Amino acid sequence: MITCFIRYRIDPFRKDAFAAYARNWGEAIPRCGADLIGYFAPHEGSATTAYGVYNIESLAAYEAYRARLAADPLGRENYDFARSERFILKEDRLFLKNVSLPHAPKVAS
Repeated sequence: MITCFIRYRIDPFRKDAFAAYARNWGEAIPRCGADLIGYFAPHEGSATTAYGVYNIESLAAYEAYRARLAADPLGRENYDFARSERFILKEDRLFLKNVSLPHAPKVAS
């Protein structure tokens, strides 16, 4: 299992557009085969950095997932929305593997 971290630089005056974009992925990404952890928008600190995070089995599974996402009606619509509204200024992907598993159970405080 690998985790894809997408780092976005967004227009700080278009956070609502990014939130709509994120909600659409909340439907399309799981339907196309990835385990969506979530999309995270600026809250405190940087007003321009946002993230999308999901798990996928492998890079080969990622390629198949991306093809399904591009063919998905909501996926295509969301790509077009981002392109036409231009609220995403930059996008970078990074694939990481969780090497700290298994984790100990959380202790109640």
